[in-house]
Amino acid sequence: MADKLKIIPLGGIDEVGKNLTAYESSGEILLVDCGLTFPEEELFGVDLVIPDFSYLRKQKRFIRGLVITHGHEDHIGAVAFFLKEFDCPVYCTRLTAGLLEVKLEEHNLLHKADVHVIDAGRSVRLGVFGVEFIHVNHSIADAVSLAITTPQGVCVHTSDFKIDTTPVGGPMIDLARFGQLGSQGVLVMLSDSTNAERPGYTMSERTVGESLDVLFRNCDNRIVVTTFASNVHRLQQIIDTAVRYGRKVAITGRSMENILRVCIQLDRIDIPQGTIIEVSQIRSLPKEKVCIITTGSQGEPMSALYRMAFGAHRQIEVGAGDRIIISASPIPGNEKTISTLINELMRRGCDVIYEKLADIHVSGHACQEELKILLGLVKPKYFMPLHGEYKMLKAHASLARQCGVGDKDVFIPELGRPLEVSASGAKLGTAVPAGRVFVEGGVVGDVDATILHDRKTMAEDGIVVVALTMESDCSRLTAGPDVHARGFLSAKDADLLSTELRIRASAVVDQCVNAGYTDWATIKVRLRGELSDYIYKKSKRRPMILPIIMEE
Repeated sequence: MADKLKIIPLGGIDEVGKNLTAYESSGEILLVDCGLTFPEEELFGVDLVIPDFSYLRKQKRFIRGLVITHGHEDHIGAVAFFLKEFDCPVYCTRLTAGLLEVKLEEHNLLHKADVHVIDAGRSVRLGVFGVEFIHVNHSIADAVSLAITTPQGVCVHTSDFKIDTTPVGGPMIDLARFGQLGSQGVLVMLSDSTNAERPGYTMSERTVGESLDVLFRNCDNRIVVTTFASNVHRLQQIIDTAVRYGRKVAITGRSMENILRVCIQLDRIDIPQGTIIEVSQIRSLPKEKVCIITTGSQGEPMSALYRMAFGAHRQIEVGAGDRIIISASPIPGNEKTISTLINELMRRGCDVIYEKLADIHVSGHACQEELKILLGLVKPKYFMPLHGEYKMLKAHASLARQCGVGDKDVFIPELGRPLEVSASGAKLGTAVPAGRVFVEGGVVGDVDATILHDRKTMAEDGIVVVALTMESDCSRLTAGPDVHARGFLSAKDADLLSTELRIRASAVVDQCVNAGYTDWATIKVRLRGELSDYIYKKSKRRPMILPIIMEE
C-alpha cells in the first residue's frame, strides 16, 4: 500500500448539514461537497452557517478539485463562499451544475467558476484520485454516490441516498455497480446516517403521488401545495396530478421559480404546454381550476406561504375553502415555526393537510434495512458513518458491525479529526482546525462568540444604556447621566428604575472623580459593576450595561 490516506470530515458531523469532506493522499487533496446549514434560534442575526476553511487555506496548492454529489443546500450552499477564496475546478452532474450556476450568478462568480458536468456512470481523474459517479435515488434528481480510487484503495462515499424500486424520475439506484465494487474490494465506506435510527425501509416517492391524487380528486376549491423547492420529483408529481384534474399551475416563491426554470432548461421535468400560468392570472380562473405551488414548507418567515398566512402576499390571499397541502416534514428545530404557520392558515379558514394527517411526504434518506443492503453489497474493510448527529452516527456504526465489519474497523468520526488508513491499519489521527463560520448579510466570519453572547444577553435580559459627558481629563461631570432601560421591565417600571439608576450612576462618577481616576475604561467598569448589582437586587435580571462617555 502506498503512503497514508487521510479522510478528514470538515462538516456534516454531529449535525445534519454543512457537509464537507477532504480526501488527502500523496500530497494531494480531493474535496467532496461544500454545504451550509441554517442558524439555530440563539444565533441572533446570523443568516447562514458554513464550514471553517482554515485547514484548506494552508493546503490551497494541493487541492485538485471539488466534487458535488447533489444540489441540496447542505451540499452546495457554501460553494460560492469557497470559490471566493479558492481557485478550484468543480465537478458535478447536470442539474447540480444548473442550480450551482444560479448561486454563482448571485455572488457574481459565474465568470470565474470552472464547473465541469459529469454524468452518472462516468469517471474523472483529479491528480492521484479517480472519481466515478454512481446513480442513486434521493429527493432531488441527478444525485450520485462516488467511488473514489486512491493510491491506497477504493473508497465509497455514498452521500445522501435511498433505495427506491419505483422512482418517479430516472432508474432506481445502481445497486449492481455497488455490488461490483464490493466484489473488487472496497477499502473504506462513508455513508449517509440521517435515517440510521429508523427501522425498515423508506417509502417510495411514488406513494406521495397516490396521496396527492386522493386530495386533488375530492377537492372543488383552490389547492395550494408547498414542498422543498429542490424536490424535483415531488414537483413533477404535483404538476402531473394538477394536469390530471384539469388545473392550471402557478408558481410563487423565488427559490421555487429558480429551480423550475433550471429543470425546464435541462429537461429534468415534464410540463405539458399551457399548464403553467402567471400568478396574476389566478383571479380569472374558477378556484377548482387552480393549483399554486409555493415555497414555505418549513414556515420560513419570508417565504410565499408564510406571507399568504399573514395576509402579506401581494397577489394571493388565502381563506375559507382553500386546501393547503404541506408536503414536507419539519427539519429538526423548525417544528414550532411550522406549527405557527399551520395555526394561522387554519385561523383563516383554510383546510390544511400536513404529514400527521396524510402520507404526503417521504424521506429521501435510507432507513436501516436499506443501509444494511448497501453495506452488504459494498463489504468495506473500514467503515465511517457521515451526515448526522452523534446518535445517528452511532446507530449507523452499530448497523455496520451487524453487517460484518469488525468492531475495530468501524470509526465514529469527530469534526476535523482524520481517519488515517495505511498498510498497518486504520486509526483516528490528530484533529485539524474545523468548525463553523457565520455569514451575516454579505459578511463572512466577522460575527464571533462575544458578539453572539452580547446579542443573546440583550434578547433575553434586556439592555441599560448610560450616557454621560465629562471633561477630557475626567475631572468633572458636565452632562447626564441619562439612563434608558429596555427589554426587561414594563415601561412604567423601566422609567422608575431609570430614575434610580441615574442617581446611582451619578454617585459612581462622583466617587471616581474624587478618587482621581483619569481613564474612561475604569469609570465604565465601575458603572457596570454598581448598576448590575443594583438591578439584580431589584429585578433578579442581569441586562447588558452599556456605558457611553462623551468628551466635553
